[in-house]
Amino acid sequence: MGQGNSDNHNAFAVLVLAAGASRRMGCAKALLPVGSDTLLGHAIVQARLLGGPVTVVAGGWYPLVRYRCRSQPSAWVVARDWQEGMSASLKTGVASLGPRVKGVFVVLLDQPLIPSNAMLTLAKVARMTPAQPVAADLQGKPGAPAYIPRRLWPEIMALEGDRGAAAVLARHGATRLAMPGAGSDVDVPEDWRRINGELAEQS
Repeated sequence: MGQGNSDNHNAFAVLVLAAGASRRMGCAKALLPVGSDTLLGHAIVQARLLGGPVTVVAGGWYPLVRYRCRSQPSAWVVARDWQEGMSASLKTGVASLGPRVKGVFVVLLDQPLIPSNAMLTLAKVARMTPAQPVAADLQGKPGAPAYIPRRLWPEIMALEGDRGAAAVLARHGATRLAMPGAGSDVDVPEDWRRINGELAEQS
């Protein structure tokens, strides 16, 4: 990889948010099997499609999830206050990024039905307009996966409680992309059985 490509690669970071306790699931959601890997491993593979260094933000179930994950990210960071909710893990991830990063992609642990081409489209659109936020279209509202340009990070760092970046993305008119599977996440065992069945049909 040439210096120019390396700089561009490092300018767009990727965070995989995986800090929750998975209380509704009753076990470590990150370690649920997906093919030959785990849900977290699958999310890391998805995140790599976005083309930047991948950092997993962990909290609950750490370090177990790290040692049982076959696909390893570029880095791990631990949200010490992860029990406060999604904002804590998002802020920990953003705070870990270097000064040359133009923007960050945010990927959730539990959206395994999103196809590769949708992730590649998100990466392409974000790089074409790196100052513009981009997000999955969830019934007319922006959601994850998403791209958050650096200019919005101060607002991300001001978030509190179990809130993600959706309100910030909406306030700044994020470009919304149709991303099949973005609305199907894994919260309870019934979700997992349904999604695992769909994954089996796709393979």
